[in-house]
Amino acid sequence: MRPYVVHGKRYYPTVVSVGDRFRGNASWYGPNFHGKFTSNGERYNMWDMTAAHKTLPMNTIVRVTNRRNGKSTVVRINDRGPFVSTRIIDLSKAAASKIDMIGTGTAPVTLEVLGFAGKGKNKIPNKKQLKKSPKSVAVSDFALQIASFSNINGAIKTQEKYNNTDGYTTVIKDMQTPNGRMFKVWLKGFKSEQEARDYKANGIFKGAFIVRED
Repeated sequence: MRPYVVHGKRYYPTVVSVGDRFRGNASWYGPNFHGKFTSNGERYNMWDMTAAHKTLPMNTIVRVTNRRNGKSTVVRINDRGPFVSTRIIDLSKAAASKIDMIGTGTAPVTLEVLGFAGKGKNKIPNKKQLKKSPKSVAVSDFALQIASFSNINGAIKTQEKYNNTDGYTTVIKDMQTPNGRMFKVWLKGFKSEQEARDYKANGIFKGAFIVRED
């Protein structure tokens, strides 16, 4: 992948590969979202083996292991979230049940990328199909969530205040969350996760975290 330069620093496009592992906390979402549209246009079914992730490509196939009990399950990424900085994945109710975390609500987990189902695929591929899938996928369109409001007016003021900050643009995302309708302000224009992380590290926006728009 060709590198690029921002403010004198060289960056390389982010690539997600089979075998990549991530550690963090998982949560799950269910009845309040059942039947509603996910970020990739599907209707959320809490009984399907799916999950939401902030940045992994849609239709990435991931093994999720509960580090408390060693139980694991396989899910397909079809949504964005969880929009909480301390969590890395939001599981469907069915997936959460498989690793015994319904009662606790959250659990420390390890994620392992198993493969990529490809666009338009709404089922988890079998092992033979996964072997034929790409070994890596380039990821772009990273953003920073810099604020979140229950009132659209606050979001508009923030969007207007920070638009074109250092050449990046701000957009408002109207989203349904477990806490109701929220208006999230994203700073966009980062071409790699590292570029977004470096900008976040500047400390301009306290509490900001990385998300990705498809």
